Amino acid sequence: MSEPRDTSSISFTALYTGHVWTRDGISAPFFRTKGGAFLYGALAPFEYLGRHIVGGNIRTFLLQRHHLIDHRLHQLIDEGVAQVVEIACGLSPRGHRFCQQYPQLTYIETDLPDMARRKQQLLKEHGVLSERHRVQPINIFAEDGELSLDHVLAQLDQSKPVVVITEGLVNYFPLEVISDFWRKLANALSAFPQGSYLTDNYPLYKGMPFYRTLKVLGGMLGTVSRSQVGFHFHSDMEAVDHFHSLGFHSLTIHNPTDYYDQLPIPKTRGNPMVRIMEGTVESN
Repeated sequence: MSEPRDTSSISFTALYTGHVWTRDGISAPFFRTKGGAFLYGALAPFEYLGRHIVGGNIRTFLLQRHHLIDHRLHQLIDEGVAQVVEIACGLSPRGHRFCQQYPQLTYIETDLPDMARRKQQLLKEHGVLSERHRVQPINIFAEDGELSLDHVLAQLDQSKPVVVITEGLVNYFPLEVISDFWRKLANALSAFPQGSYLTDNYPLYKGMPFYRTLKVLGGMLGTVSRSQVGFHFHSDMEAVDHFHSLGFHSLTIHNPTDYYDQLPIPKTRGNPMVRIMEGTVESN
């Protein structure tokens, strides 16, 4: 068994992100934490400056990506998907909300063991865990065993479509590292009649406003989280070609600006820094 890479330094960001969702009213009150509230208050001056100087801030991008992933997941469920796996779930309220709305849905939330135990206990305390909504540990770099991606997906009905979600994960790794996971995911999804993958990504498109600002913010986030934050693509076609090379049959890139009239998401001044990538794999 190969030794999985350590990703434990990332989990702290779940507190801040979870509080943003709670403050925006898209998360149940029991997801609120003292740590998240502290971080939210501590970052308030920087968020204010970002909104007024840059035209957007971290909270803006968090809400844009969350609403847009939710929107696409609603559409995929309406098309017949009844199985969802959310990786690096943190304090995401998505599993709770969607299982309340869709009684046919099987939803597996996964995260590193410590965060998975915390999320499981939280949901258990409020009586919202069930056979169709559960939490399991995972390490996306584990090759086998109970922490592996294959172990989690093996618990689903492989005769039915599935959606896998990662939110707030992939930019913590350089492209060559996260590509190992993407390749593994594409191969695993090929066991289903159709597999969809939804993830946020922060590209560095050439000519994008605040190109240097994003690089500086990435370096700061990497220092705080003790991780190497990566910005992976310089054009949509570069991303599409890369995903094709990893085994995905198609990749659609969603820009929040295309959904301003459809979704209750905050707007940025200029081109948003976040994109939602939607990869699909069909059965071999």
